[in-house]
Amino acid sequence: MAKSLPRPTGTLVLDYVPRAQFIPFHERRERYSATITHRRCGKTVAAVNDLIMRAIAHSASKPPGRYAYVGPTYMLAKDTAWEFLKQYSHPFLCETPNESELRVDLWNGSRVRLYGGDNPDSLRGLAFDEIVLDEYADMSPSLFPAVVRPALADRRGRAVFIGTVKGRNHLWQTYLAALNDPDWFTALLPASVTGLIPDDELAAARKDMGNDRYEAEFECNPETPIVGAYYGPLLRDAEREGRVAPDLKFIDGPIHTAWDLGHGSNMAIWAFQIGLNGILVHDFISVSDAFFLDYIAEVKKRGYTGKCYVPHDIAARSFESGRTRIETLASSGLNPVPVPLHSVEDRINAAQLTLPRTTFNSIKCELGLAGLREYRRDWDEKLKVFKDTPKHDWASHPADAFGYLAIAWRGVAQIEDPPPKPLFKSIDELSMDEWILSSDDGIVEKRMRV
Repeated sequence: MAKSLPRPTGTLVLDYVPRAQFIPFHERRERYSATITHRRCGKTVAAVNDLIMRAIAHSASKPPGRYAYVGPTYMLAKDTAWEFLKQYSHPFLCETPNESELRVDLWNGSRVRLYGGDNPDSLRGLAFDEIVLDEYADMSPSLFPAVVRPALADRRGRAVFIGTVKGRNHLWQTYLAALNDPDWFTALLPASVTGLIPDDELAAARKDMGNDRYEAEFECNPETPIVGAYYGPLLRDAEREGRVAPDLKFIDGPIHTAWDLGHGSNMAIWAFQIGLNGILVHDFISVSDAFFLDYIAEVKKRGYTGKCYVPHDIAARSFESGRTRIETLASSGLNPVPVPLHSVEDRINAAQLTLPRTTFNSIKCELGLAGLREYRRDWDEKLKVFKDTPKHDWASHPADAFGYLAIAWRGVAQIEDPPPKPLFKSIDELSMDEWILSSDDGIVEKRMRV
């Protein structure tokens, strides 16, 4: 439990000397910041101290300052930032750090607290003067627009997006969009430019890590594949082949959906059709602050009334209605079809086989595509190897939903009526046997019917 500290006397000094590379970041006047750095650049120390400095300088004429650091998970925020926050804020504390809430309170009434992006509800309903999203690439792309941005509104709060690049995902897209926006500060800090790590150490790291991983981790190269990603190379192939396009047309026939069931923004739905050459994925649905019934309404509003392919465990009862979810879907006028029980490995394998035959609407599926790119094997930090199981984070939901689509679509293709066959074959299509049989008068009409 936090205990009061004696009021300090004399001049208080923040015992932090910023690296030269971060001085422009601390001196910025822009409201937003997008900074991409290499590993061991010192971004977390800089971000934490930026919060502390602004909390110290918070105007007494305003409501007490509220500042937040958000890591990809609550535990990761604690592991990476909590000791730094306690260390550098110590001279300005009015009480001992609150270990249970990962919070420090300053003498001027300002507060700095740590949160996890894996629990967006912990940020709802709050107001912030500044918030840092560290390793934003590992958070859900919906976290900022759905949760963080409203929390900045009444105080005109500031936001910092910072991290190491992981492909051309939402952190990289945020950085690109910010480059020519006067409200944004931007910085790109690869190791070959900062000079913070000796050249011989970088050469050794490249040798040990392999070129792709080194380029991503130390040179901030978004073109390198995410190490351990299940679908990254397949999606790059889709983009190069023009199968990720903004003008994907609907075809005649039903529009089916594939669902991953969860709660709120953890739910994910793909809307698709079966074309002559494979899958046409028209839409991706993931709605913040929504429940199962809201998703049903959204699917119906968009006219996706084909079969709803859902997990086999859909028989679980919903706390919203007291009925099973499959009963709720059926009573709403939709047509639920449980996907047969299968392993995670089967689902991933089915998706890998299906992606080369899939075309996406790049605009409507942007969030879902980001999840597919991010879906990757989990990393065992202790053994320094990849596990045989996927990392469970926000990307799991769009990836699982696509896995259900991949398992279901062949069954859909068999159910739907094939194009009608022609009544007669042209002469060019006749085999030799058919030509001989057609030589007698009247035979051709009888023999050539298909």
